[in-house]
Amino acid sequence: MNIEDLRDYVLSLKNVEESFPFGEDTLVFKTNNKIFLLVSLSVSPLQFNVKCNPEKAIELREEYSCILPGYHMNKKHWNTVIVDGTLSQSQLKSFIKDSFELVAKKSVNK
Repeated sequence: MNIEDLRDYVLSLKNVEESFPFGEDTLVFKTNNKIFLLVSLSVSPLQFNVKCNPEKAIELREEYSCILPGYHMNKKHWNTVIVDGTLSQSQLKSFIKDSFELVAKKSVNK
């Protein structure tokens, strides 16, 4: 997955906005004004932060060396995923979709 593929997929989800609130190197995607995905545009390989269920976040970090505690985020709820070829495109999309659904669900329940 490259940045264009990632962006196309994320923007295909409902009610998604993109912006650069933290500077030109970090692309941020929101739903209902809540962040669910951050992508660094200045590092290689591509990496992104996604929200995750706390228990699942730890499981994923233990299973995959390319998944780390969320960089500059609450490490209990966020993972950084390094797109180094370890994970399939469907796995990457699954992490993004899970993050989107967690944030969208929480926004609706407030």
